[in-house]
Amino acid sequence: MEILQGKLEQQMTIKDCRIIDLPRFSDERGTLTVIENDKEIPFEIRRIYYLHNNSTDMARGKHAHKKLNQFIIAMNGSFDITIDDGNETETYNLRDCNQGLFICPMIWRDIRNFTKDAICVVLASEFFDEDDYLRNYGAFLKAVNNS
Repeated sequence: MEILQGKLEQQMTIKDCRIIDLPRFSDERGTLTVIENDKEIPFEIRRIYYLHNNSTDMARGKHAHKKLNQFIIAMNGSFDITIDDGNETETYNLRDCNQGLFICPMIWRDIRNFTKDAICVVLASEFFDEDDYLRNYGAFLKAVNNS
């Protein structure tokens, strides 16, 4: 998705975001779960990072991205992600390392209620770029309402 003169070509909604089940293969040795570029998730992975040792009473996220796609997995423990497109919100409880939440651009995300053992792994479609962030909710609402 391209940003043209400060406006979105097409506004994404929370309906464009979804839980994706990952392929897994189990036998007596254990389970192998697979993630491949442009297969299980609808983008090429350019960056991977993870959140751990999180305070159970603090929120993370609290931003949107102008063009970055993310796929978020609870590798251990659990946490809640609330996504918001400026009109609707939906909350997901992630707790299974065999699935993740795909979040498209221009969706506000708020991650909270981490269990003490939670590890949140994020696969991202772009390298870090501070200019891609909308960190102020009012500015986010203005951007989505002007698209």
